[in-house]
Amino acid sequence: MGIAKSTKSKLAGLLKFIPDKMYIQIRYFLSFHRFVNFKNPQTYNEKLQWLKVNMKNDLYQDLVDKIKVREYVEKIIGKEYLVPVLGVWDCVEDIDFDSLPERFVLKCTHDSGSVYICKDKSKEDFQKIRERFSGYMKRNLYYNGREWPYKNLTPRVYAEEYLEDSTYRELRDYKLFCFNGVVKMFKIDWGRFTDHRANYYDADGNLLPFDEQGLPRSEEAGIKVPETLKSMIESAQKLIKGFPFARVDFYDVNGKVYFGEITFFPGSGFRRIEPAEWDYRIGQWIVLGDKTKE
Repeated sequence: MGIAKSTKSKLAGLLKFIPDKMYIQIRYFLSFHRFVNFKNPQTYNEKLQWLKVNMKNDLYQDLVDKIKVREYVEKIIGKEYLVPVLGVWDCVEDIDFDSLPERFVLKCTHDSGSVYICKDKSKEDFQKIRERFSGYMKRNLYYNGREWPYKNLTPRVYAEEYLEDSTYRELRDYKLFCFNGVVKMFKIDWGRFTDHRANYYDADGNLLPFDEQGLPRSEEAGIKVPETLKSMIESAQKLIKGFPFARVDFYDVNGKVYFGEITFFPGSGFRRIEPAEWDYRIGQWIVLGDKTKE
């Protein structure tokens, strides 16, 4: 069943100063009841841990920074894929709410999940929002999962234009998994703030028969593969050309594709896949270099 979020946070705090590889082994054992085989990793989650320890490409740091990555995306696939940014601030006290429209989205540049959606500015308590983001700004995603690209990022807050697809009345995530530059599967997330679920599909849009821990799939939720899937796949493969593995997220807003983010270690490599045979199957899609590294 894995370990609870509060337990993970406490563990990260207690083990903050131990070496990455040792910390990863402890976390992995608590999640999977076995240790990572760093000499010959086989499963998807094992290979994500191997990549954390052995793949230190400096470009990763810019690609996980939510503002810096925009320059890369514009260069590779074009500015039209970027959600318009309304402002960027170095500290929460500087957030200029007066300059923002009635609907907007606030995010942090340096981590994942620090999001606030405003649908009616007249009803918001700006001081409470600042207090919330003050906490977010103190986070360092590196310590929880030892995802090294996040370690030295500079925390900032930024505002994006509010987007909503008229069909679903929400913004669905389409997460494309690229293995050595080729998209082999994708994930659709929905109900993120109500009943969060997710389905996985192969690149042709066929539902795959496995669940991600905590996110059960559903065949009866009216989930449809977007007509823009081909465009998303082509864009993702351009962005991730030359990398052994990465996930690229997009949104489809009334038929227009927007870039979301790039993630190199989904679930930090500690989220179970059931049945477990799929953890192995997906792992075979990641082709590593010299696996004898320590």
